[in-house]
Formats: sequence, structure tokens, C-alpha cells
Amino acid sequence: MWKSIASNALTLFIVVLVVAAGLLAWGREQFTGPGPLAEAICFRVEKGDSLSAVSRALEERRAVSDARIFRIGAEYSGKADGLKFGSYLVGAKASMEQVLADLTAGGQSTCGREVNFRISVAKAEVVLRELDAATNRYVEVVKFDPAAEASPSAYIDVTEADDIRWRVTLAEGVTSWQVVDALKRADFLSGEVAAVPPEGSLAPDSYEVERGADRAALLAEMATRQAATMAELWATRAEGLPYDTPEEALIMASIVEKETGIAEERKRVASVFINRLEQGMRLQTDPTVIYGVTKGEGVLGRGLRQSELRRETPYNTYVIDGLPPTPIANPGRLSIEAALNPDKTDDLYFVADGSGGHAFAKTLAEHNENVAKWREIEAKAGAAEAGGVQD
Repeated sequence: MWKSIASNALTLFIVVLVVAAGLLAWGREQFTGPGPLAEAICFRVEKGDSLSAVSRALEERRAVSDARIFRIGAEYSGKADGLKFGSYLVGAKASMEQVLADLTAGGQSTCGREVNFRISVAKAEVVLRELDAATNRYVEVVKFDPAAEASPSAYIDVTEADDIRWRVTLAEGVTSWQVVDALKRADFLSGEVAAVPPEGSLAPDSYEVERGADRAALLAEMATRQAATMAELWATRAEGLPYDTPEEALIMASIVEKETGIAEERKRVASVFINRLEQGMRLQTDPTVIYGVTKGEGVLGRGLRQSELRRETPYNTYVIDGLPPTPIANPGRLSIEAALNPDKTDDLYFVADGSGGHAFAKTLAEHNENVAKWREIEAKAGAAEAGGVQD
């Protein structure tokens, strides 16, 4: 009898072990295998949320198949107390293991809303965007110019949220004065700026910041990036360039930046100015003259007057020889590359060609023909504007 009882107990024990092993294998498969989500979603973890509350919310939104397995997996992996508040992009078919990793990784939110303060040559504007989880693309919610209009309620309502990502984007060709002037209107930044940084010393780039970040510290980061870019590219410059210092190359890069917005043209534009320097010709470029008029403080907003083209200033390259004394804007990496590794051409002239680009020429006669074509395009455009365009 006792042998029978012992045998039955052993059999039951083995059955229990087999069932437990099966359940464990099934649970592991559920935890690491593809999840039930058909499309990606944004999932928010609030400050102070418990693992139990988060697991139930995930189950309700079909991000996980079983809240209990998610909790057990979190406990087993030692991440039960590691939830970080914020908004997270949970991808389609993401496993519980991946969801847990995302929600405990920390750092910036991977989903939700972003405020991008964009500083361009024409103006600075605040853009509030929200990530569409289904397409993984940001959708613009509101955009406004803080210099010309009050902050809309759609922006004000979200600025105190913890999971907002803040970004400052500096476009190529903006002057240092414009950068400082714009940053003063960025209400999510703090601190004073003692002085405008040297022209050309700030790197056009996108900078992720925190709410309340110091303006001076941000400008210092911009300067650090530009110095690093300049040092890197100066070390790989072409031989025989007419620059004695990196500062002179930066001046040339700023002129190239202001002369063309076509990336493919930059090295050829640089070759024109370098050829002129090497032949002792004046640069004769309008952007330098404009900088002499505005001092970089805003946009001229009109054409240059003949008196301004004749006036002798340190920046009037129709009058002075060689380069102006400083850069005339903050050039981007591509323009610096163009100044330090220009195309090898015999071009000495260029003029707009009506396509957004330029027509280049080796001789003055060829250049005059290109200018005549451009004047004809301008005249036709002016006539069409005056007479109206008919559909």
C-alpha cells in the first residue's frame, strides 16, 4: 500500500514538474515572442505609476497579451522598479521583453510631442509637432513666430508637460546677431547672453535641450561644434589654397553659404572666388556688401543701392581687394568643405540662371551673355507679375 502511495505521489510530482516546465516555457514564449499590436502606438507612463497599473494599461491597449506575464517577466529580469515616466513608441508586434526594455531605458521620450525652435535667415519660429505612431512621422500641430504673434493656446497648454522634447535648430547662413536675438525670444530657455559670439563661430545644426537650459551654455555648445568641424576639415584641406589661417577659410565659407543654397554648386562657387583671389581680381559679391550695410543685424529687405555699391567699407568687395575682415554669416559644414576642397575650374563669373541655380562663365563675354539671359528672365517675370497670371 505504501509503495502504491509513494508511486502515485512520485507520478503526481513528475506530472506537476512537467506542467510547471510547460507553463514556464509557454510564459517565456509569451514574454519574448511577437506581441499582439497590429500598429504602433504611443504609450505614456505617468510619474509614480506602479508596475501593476502600467501592465494593466498595456493589456487594455493590446500592447501585451497578458498583464500578469508582463509583471512576472519584469520581476524575473529585475526591472520591476525601473519604470521611467514619459511617452514611448511601442512598435507593432513588439514583444513584452522589448516593451519592458523601452519603458525602463530612461532618457528622452521616444514618442509624443516635440517643440522645435527653428532659427532661419528670414525669421525664427516655434513648431510644435506630435508623433503619429502609426506612420512614425511627426505631424505639425501649430507653428508661430514669437516675434510677431502671441503664443497660441495649443502651445501654452503643453509647455509644462514632462515628456516634451525641446530642440533648437540653427539654419545655415544665419548671423550670430540673429541667433542671439532669436534665443532671447525662446521662452523655454533661461539666462542672459553677455555678448554676440564672433561671426561664423556657431555651427548650424539641431540641438536637443532641456526646458530651462541656459542660453549662454547653448551658444557655447554651438561654438564648440563649429570649432571641431573647422579643425577637422582644415586638416584635410586641398593644397595651394589662398588662405593663411582657418579664419580666412571660414570667411570664404560664409560667402559661399550666402551665394548659393544649392549643395551641388558650393564647390564650384568656391572655385570662382578662389580663382579671383589668385588672379588678383576683386570678389565683387553682393552678400558682403549687404553685411556691411546691416552689420548682420537682420535682413536688408531691399536691393542694394548704387551708392552702397560704390561706398568704401571693409565689406564692400566691389571696392576692396581680397577677403572682408570677418565672416558674414555662420556657414554650415558643406560650405566649409567647399571652401577647403573646391572644384578645380577656370570659372571667374556666375549669375542666376532662373532655375534656382547659377550659370558659370570663364570669360567676361560669356558672363555678359548669361547676364543678358537672366535680365530677360527677370523682365518676363516682372511683366507676368504686373499683368497677373492666367490659368
